[in-house]
Amino acid sequence: MDKAQLRLKLKNCLLNMDEKQRAEKSRQACKNLAELPQFQEAETIMMYLSLPYEIDTSEAILQCWKSGKTVAVPKISWEQRHMIPVQINSLETGFSTGALGLRNPISGVPVPFEDIDLVVTPALGYDKKGNRLGRGGSYYDRFFANEKLRAYKCGFAFAEQIIDSIPVNENDKPVDSLVTDNGVMFFNHKKGV
Repeated sequence: MDKAQLRLKLKNCLLNMDEKQRAEKSRQACKNLAELPQFQEAETIMMYLSLPYEIDTSEAILQCWKSGKTVAVPKISWEQRHMIPVQINSLETGFSTGALGLRNPISGVPVPFEDIDLVVTPALGYDKKGNRLGRGGSYYDRFFANEKLRAYKCGFAFAEQIIDSIPVNENDKPVDSLVTDNGVMFFNHKKGV
């Protein structure tokens, strides 16, 4: 199956999940994320603002604030095809919402790449090696390629989004671990090899 077919299959899987199931699984995944040592030790965490059919990150963001952590989210520049991490202090105000339901911060203080300790990463799917299948824009792959970013990369998804294998190329960047509603998977990727 090629990437386009996999995207369609995984997106349909997400769209077919009922709201109650999505909410319960999201709560469990956020609990699992909060127990991750890299989450507990991080001072600045880059989260993402969930699409309506994705795993809901709001409880994890609230947990960050309760623990005194700085929360950054991607501010997308559609014209330049990249994202800038900006600090947020609310989930209620300061966002524009795009046609697909993606919330984008209207403003916000940029967070230097080198200050980010943990990046919690969305995707349509992950495989058992930490490879991710995004929505096709390569925004996170370009973000991960920034030399100043030394953060731990953590995928965040429902267990149903794990598949056996994802086709990858040299620009695709894997995550260090994957947190789901069923637990955590750790991956061993040698840096600089």
